Amino acid sequence: MFGSLFEEEEEGEGFSPAPSGARMLKGGEEPPPPRGRVNLSGIKNQGGTCYLNSLLQTLFFTPEFREELFSLGPEELGCLEDKDKPEAKVRVIPLELQRLFARLLLVDQQSASTADLTDSFGWNNSEESRQHDVQELNRILFSALEHSLVDTSGSTFIHRLYHGTTVNSIVCMECGNVSQRQEDFLDLTVCVRGVCGLEGALWDMFVEKEMFEGSNLYRCGQCDLLVTAAKSAKLRKLPPFLTVSLLRFNFDFAKCERYKETGRCAFPLVISLRPFCEQDSDYSYQLFSVIIHKGGCYGGHYHVYIKDVDHLGLWEPPEDDSKPKLQKKDVGVCDLEPEKDDPLSVLSSIISQDANKSVLLDQLGQRLMDKIGSSWSKKYRKHYGPIGKFIQNHSDVFVLAHNGTRVALKANPPSPVTQPPSPGSHWFDLNDSTVTCIHEKDIEKMFQGRESAYMLFYRKTTLRRPTEARRNPEYKVPPHLFQMAEEENRSLQQRRYLEASSNRVELVLHLAPRYKLENGALQPISVEQNETLSFDRRKTVGDLRMTIYQMQDFWEGDMSLTVAKSLPSGLHLYNTLTDDEVSLYSAGILTGTGLFVWNGKEVRSYRVPLLELIAPKWLTGDIIRGEGLLKESRGFAGKVTLDELREALGEPQESLLCQEKRGGEGEGGGRSGWRVFCPEDMQKTLKELALKDGDSLLVLEPHARDNRWAGVGGGVYEVVFFPFLILRFCNSVSLCPPVCLSLSACLSLSLCVECCLRQMDHAGKLLLPGTLSVRDAGIRLMTSLSLCLGMAPKNTQLFLYYTVGTAPSSGLEGDIIVEQSLNDCVWVFASSGDSWHLRRMDWCEEVGEALMDEEVSLSELKLNHGDTLVITEGRLPSKVHASSFPYTSLLPPQSLRTVGQVEISEEATLEDLKTQILTLPALQFVCVPSPAFVRLWQLEGHRLGHILRGQQVTLRKLKLSSGMELCVQQLLGEEDIGPKEVLLRVQMGVPGKREYYPPQDLIWDASRDPSPRSLRSALSLRYGLSPDSLLLAKHKPLTHTWETISNWSQQVSKRKKKKKAESLLGAPFHLKDGDIIGVKNLLIDSNRDFSTQQDEEKLREGLEQQKKIVPIKARKPEVALSINVGVFR
Repeated sequence: MFGSLFEEEEEGEGFSPAPSGARMLKGGEEPPPPRGRVNLSGIKNQGGTCYLNSLLQTLFFTPEFREELFSLGPEELGCLEDKDKPEAKVRVIPLELQRLFARLLLVDQQSASTADLTDSFGWNNSEESRQHDVQELNRILFSALEHSLVDTSGSTFIHRLYHGTTVNSIVCMECGNVSQRQEDFLDLTVCVRGVCGLEGALWDMFVEKEMFEGSNLYRCGQCDLLVTAAKSAKLRKLPPFLTVSLLRFNFDFAKCERYKETGRCAFPLVISLRPFCEQDSDYSYQLFSVIIHKGGCYGGHYHVYIKDVDHLGLWEPPEDDSKPKLQKKDVGVCDLEPEKDDPLSVLSSIISQDANKSVLLDQLGQRLMDKIGSSWSKKYRKHYGPIGKFIQNHSDVFVLAHNGTRVALKANPPSPVTQPPSPGSHWFDLNDSTVTCIHEKDIEKMFQGRESAYMLFYRKTTLRRPTEARRNPEYKVPPHLFQMAEEENRSLQQRRYLEASSNRVELVLHLAPRYKLENGALQPISVEQNETLSFDRRKTVGDLRMTIYQMQDFWEGDMSLTVAKSLPSGLHLYNTLTDDEVSLYSAGILTGTGLFVWNGKEVRSYRVPLLELIAPKWLTGDIIRGEGLLKESRGFAGKVTLDELREALGEPQESLLCQEKRGGEGEGGGRSGWRVFCPEDMQKTLKELALKDGDSLLVLEPHARDNRWAGVGGGVYEVVFFPFLILRFCNSVSLCPPVCLSLSACLSLSLCVECCLRQMDHAGKLLLPGTLSVRDAGIRLMTSLSLCLGMAPKNTQLFLYYTVGTAPSSGLEGDIIVEQSLNDCVWVFASSGDSWHLRRMDWCEEVGEALMDEEVSLSELKLNHGDTLVITEGRLPSKVHASSFPYTSLLPPQSLRTVGQVEISEEATLEDLKTQILTLPALQFVCVPSPAFVRLWQLEGHRLGHILRGQQVTLRKLKLSSGMELCVQQLLGEEDIGPKEVLLRVQMGVPGKREYYPPQDLIWDASRDPSPRSLRSALSLRYGLSPDSLLLAKHKPLTHTWETISNWSQQVSKRKKKKKAESLLGAPFHLKDGDIIGVKNLLIDSNRDFSTQQDEEKLREGLEQQKKIVPIKARKPEVALSINVGVFR
């Protein structure tokens, strides 16, 4: 009726975070959470199906409809397992509707999926993400069910339950002849404009008469003349269930646009249709469902208010009503001023005067301070002990409730959660996946406004439910559906157990009373073991804080949790967890993380200098004694000077301290690479000298030095040759730093076997061999050498690393010395010239371009010593294959080229599709190890849309239809993007310039936390920066503008409600595959403007073009709603 005019708006659960046109795959998802307190299941929104969810919930809570559907067995409907057989008549729509209702009744999950049901409708991705009118869906769905149930016992149950009859009468005022015409109706559509309520609208339809008079006369069939006549309508047959549609969407012919009527239209909970009926019958109806539309005529969201007739859910008063209001009371014993010296009287007074008659345990200390002006520790602890112990010792007066989180008086325990339902209860608001309790009076709020009632569902008051159906979800459920639900529940329990096990983290708790502040660091007082805690990282920091508080019976006052790391210098404190609403996963808490539990201010009455603890220096000192090097590890605080460090090591004043020079600082020549600190540096602190954790210091004792060290300007010294070992190398004698050789290596030297020495880096990797002297090779003190068989390469040879197949992940497979042509080199490597080819290894250790010219020498290919080659099986690829797969976030049409078409079954997997695409003639020379090295994009208007995910997912599940355009992209590595992972193109801004570094791919996992905080954490790990120093923005290529991604982690008062972190997958950002994210490092770049010169130029060009063109407001084309039904006659 209204086509695609109702585009889904972001309204809480009404928006699906799936990218446009994408379906979250069933495989790989974490198990759905169990049902909430109300024990009712919602329905997931597939992107724009809130209108479908509202109607399905209404039908589900119509017990007569549900039971009629359940009465149809497999012998009439068939089995879903046979639906693909050509001769089988399987009525898929009613079968899927049965399974959905069974899941809503029996499966323990927060929300059920309608994916299988919409698949039976024949809907694709675009249909599921496009919202339609719920009244139109009601008629089409009932029509599809009637066609699906032809020749079954349920072929007439839709007609029996919902169809009624009206009769239109025209009475001739001349002869009294009455002309009547009978019509069936599925729902009554009433106009809300100009009426005050539903009864007034029905009065205009069925009581008021329309007169044909004047120029608008009626031709009477009996008089055969144009006469005055009166037209009226009456309800002849009333259905058991009456559906009323409120006509709120109209068209303004003056403005030529649609609009929504937001005026008041009241409707009663119980209505009598007697004035509108032709004859007396069961005319009393009771309201049980209200479908509500929020928004305008071009966008909005549907949800539904439903009365639970069978009391399947657990109704309880909403939160606002569950809090008792303060009432004026007579002054009693507890209202008098308590005796301040009696803690029992003071605590009893505090609890009794609270509105809830109970107080949170962690707030009781603060309430006590507000009451008497002093804390428990100062007033009562000396005589009565900790407050927690005091409450436990007086169990005859106090009682711990709500899992030990609240304390109440035993005379007035907190009221239980479950209260007997009051009259007018058992109304629920079902908003997609969310189900909440409401009152009947809340329905009155839907009489008018942008959020108002759109469809009303009444049931006859004479319909009575059997007593065995009340609170019995298994009532009349077929055995095969009951068994299906039991199997799904067992599967969900197993998945939740595995998920909980995989999300458990082991935390180490460092309690402040067990530590003391010493030399600027936290040191343990005793060897007592720290406590460990196993916790679910999906829970919030607030939950963790409450759990730790309950574990510590003697804890008082505030509690702060700070990430800590144990180092030899002491306990190293990092960031404090301040946001109680964030999950441990988002906070970066992993297994083995240490947490320092304290009050956030002081440890044992000493104020902790946070800055010194946040950045301590952990150094490694190398001390030379005698003829060898003795190495020991010591820890020092950042404020310690070098003089104090030397004194702590017990070294004399004549000893010198040296710092190891990092790569590029040394001048070679056999120098050790150690810089001697000048006297001025000895008065500086480690922090001022920019020393970091893990840095090494060399201590030169007076007796270990001789005349073979010299100064090099400005008081800076270089330590030179230490004659500890003499090696015979290349027929020359050179002095080198100490090196440890095995006995076999010494024997090899003595036997003069051809060998060479190769340096080893810090990771243990052998460096290139060579014929240089020790001085020219830059051998430094403490350099590790390895004795290798074979001579070093000559001047005409190259030393190359090689690996076979793919890039090395755990180490290279070998090395070789060559000086022949490339084809001969391949023969040396693989001994199968045409069956192999060579590729370079790029700087990030990934397989790069192929070496195309087989007859060119290695020097002409610009290969150098130490380069790595990958031996790849197969013929050489085409020279132009790389340009066939350009990659940008928005590809211009001219950059894409057509490579062909493929025909493939819908039951084939995505991996099969990739394999078949690679067999196209245009791609026959593309060489990839497996289909996982190919990425498929779905094109949307010649632009990259979203990535097809899941190698083993069928094309039917991916909703790939005939004629769909795909873009093929070759990758340098395997890729398997999850259903809730988003591929983003991130680019860091160049400081001080309006430009960016080249973009990089970032696969962001948004499954657990799609908030800006999670994206910042992922980017901080990528760039090694603090999340707070990053400023993010999304690039809008169509408008050439940037939209800044704000940080919702701003701290507010704990008593105020925190603003919920918004999802970046929803409005207004709608992040999807291929989006460009700009990143600014605020530590070195103060410019918060993300726009570039190119953006301004393109924006200026667009504005100039808009001035020449008359703007036309474009709307999406209207698409009729349809449901595909098979032929069953």
